Amino acid sequence: MKRNFIKMHGIGNDYIYFDCLKDCIKEPQKAAIALSDRHFSIGGDGMVMICPSHVCDAKMRMFNADGSEGKMCGNAIRCVGKLLYENLGVKKDIITVETLGGNKTLHLNIADGTVESVLVDMGKASFAPCDIPILCDREMINAEHEIGGKIWRTTALSMGNPHAVTFVDNVKEFPLEEEGPLFENSPLFPEKVNAEFARIADKNKIEMRVWERGSGETLACGTGACAVAAAAVKLGLAEANADISVLLKGGTLTIRISDDFSVTMNGPCEISYTGTVENEYL
Repeated sequence: MKRNFIKMHGIGNDYIYFDCLKDCIKEPQKAAIALSDRHFSIGGDGMVMICPSHVCDAKMRMFNADGSEGKMCGNAIRCVGKLLYENLGVKKDIITVETLGGNKTLHLNIADGTVESVLVDMGKASFAPCDIPILCDREMINAEHEIGGKIWRTTALSMGNPHAVTFVDNVKEFPLEEEGPLFENSPLFPEKVNAEFARIADKNKIEMRVWERGSGETLACGTGACAVAAAAVKLGLAEANADISVLLKGGTLTIRISDDFSVTMNGPCEISYTGTVENEYL
């Protein structure tokens, strides 16, 4: 079956987007695997379906490159806001989107009919073990644990999906391809985990790299940037109620953490190209 798609990215975190408001994809897990292949198909970190919602303006379903369904993606949801406004007739500067990680409110920065950036109310960061989830009877806050035969100090939290944040001395030379899969598949995290490795670069400026569950290293991760900022505030390494610049391989996101750990994320969203694809799983 042939379907139109839009390829988009948020600071390099790229997904394949489909309008499913009227017609759903038959086998989205298999479609995501096939279409995300960067050598034999469109290529991307995964696939996003924009679906109807009974409680919000639309519902976002996102699938990683390995076919697993994610609860939330910060970069993808900004792109969904742009598509809803520019392509799908939702002409509002405040848009709500339903996700498996909760309902999110998007504030669109619009100039001459074009959405240039989106501020997302990401909800609250939770350090409760049951919310992440993590097999631990107490919060993991800069706590020692063993992964891959090494001892790490890590902070675990949920941004609607699970994150493990570890601060290191050198982000650029960190062996992410070696350590990332060990974190992702650690028995500590029964639903696997997104692993972030970060460094405090300056006052309220943080460098990070991310290993996303189901996708491997990506150029950016919106929820991961939120998790890193929240962990930094929790540990007293960054200020609450102030803009925190999180520098990822694909660009910079601006994160703000309030006293109660409510989180907002601000960043760009861009269309790469549009096209038509034929695949048996669509």
